[in-house]
Amino acid sequence: RQWGVGKPFDQIVTDIPVTSGPYKIGKVDFGRDITYVRNPEYWARDLPVRRGMFNFDRITYRLYKDNTAQLEGFKAGEFDFIQAFVAREWARSYTGKAFDRGELVKRELPHGNAGDFQGFLLNTRNPKLSDVRVREALGLAMDFEWMNRQLFYGQYKRIDSYFTNSDLGASFQPASLPSIAEKQLLTSLQQAHPKHFPNAALGPMIQPVTTEEPHSLRKNLKLARELLAEAGWVYRDGALRNRTGQPFKFEIVDDGGAMVRLIAAYVRNLEKLGIQVEMRSTDYALYQKRLEDYDFEMTTMKFPDSQSPGNELWDRFGSQAALTKGSDNIIGVQSPVVDALIAEVVKARNRKELVTATRSLDRVLSHSYFIVPHWYSPTHRVSYKSDLAYPNPPLYYQAESWILTTWWRQPQPSQ
Repeated sequence: RQWGVGKPFDQIVTDIPVTSGPYKIGKVDFGRDITYVRNPEYWARDLPVRRGMFNFDRITYRLYKDNTAQLEGFKAGEFDFIQAFVAREWARSYTGKAFDRGELVKRELPHGNAGDFQGFLLNTRNPKLSDVRVREALGLAMDFEWMNRQLFYGQYKRIDSYFTNSDLGASFQPASLPSIAEKQLLTSLQQAHPKHFPNAALGPMIQPVTTEEPHSLRKNLKLARELLAEAGWVYRDGALRNRTGQPFKFEIVDDGGAMVRLIAAYVRNLEKLGIQVEMRSTDYALYQKRLEDYDFEMTTMKFPDSQSPGNELWDRFGSQAALTKGSDNIIGVQSPVVDALIAEVVKARNRKELVTATRSLDRVLSHSYFIVPHWYSPTHRVSYKSDLAYPNPPLYYQAESWILTTWWRQPQPSQ
């Protein structure tokens, strides 16, 4: 009988599936661990493209209730490899006698992966956030350099593009000016859709807001206040108010994760502008429901990026998706210019055309100030037992899959 045929889904959990990969499922202790054993009959084991790969006879994944228990288990020698995703833990917790003795190794491995698209996302369906000057002003209130020093231990870089750390981004090229091909494409869209085109997109790519000298948070907030005044929001009677006296209020919704302390740091700066911000943490189910219904004003979000973007951009930035509940276009982007540029990305016939289209799209999105950009890491933070060895890292890779497919254990000298 075929696997799973004729059985309810909840009754096939313990059935071993039919696979054709280099490993088979071995011992399973539900809720604790699962082991994969190397398949000696793997059909591709002798192919040249598989030479030197899949070097471990056995791979076990162990489950832990939280990060603290997981890290302590690693230090105690319960498993061989761990990847760190929290800067504070990497800086302060990856220490101890095993590290001092050289039994455990701590490494930051560089990569060329496109940085994820991450930031404080603004719901432009909200009237207060529909004005580009307001959105730009909100971006000026974020002090990334302070966060990086005080909270991230200097481990992150500021996102400067919707395609960060990639040649697809407009900030990647020297002087960040549009190429001839980009300028031709952007100029044609400016002429076709003047009301929806940010004219500054034909100039240099915008640089991330910074508080490093000669800039400062004070100067940035002063510029933000000028932009808000142009948009009709002026500070008086202890708050930022519009012409009718209504105060500028909005809510940042979050699912109660690690972003809370970072949001709090950002909110302190917004309050200096007279903006009243409410932080609302909810359980994940309610949080997801509010996003799907576009029932929010600002939130934090991260979307995985790609070295070859395509149709997913329609769901993320397309005008039709903005009208479809549950889509990824929670920002509410509705622009014929953006739609046209997504079409250029999707129909690109070669890398040159793709780069022209993505950089042009990057310029239009960035100069529309739809997000307050966050940060990214140009390295994979990994720790492992010292008897593991590895080849030179490739340009594009994820740490876990690269380790499992190409690393090996060095033979130890006999005692």
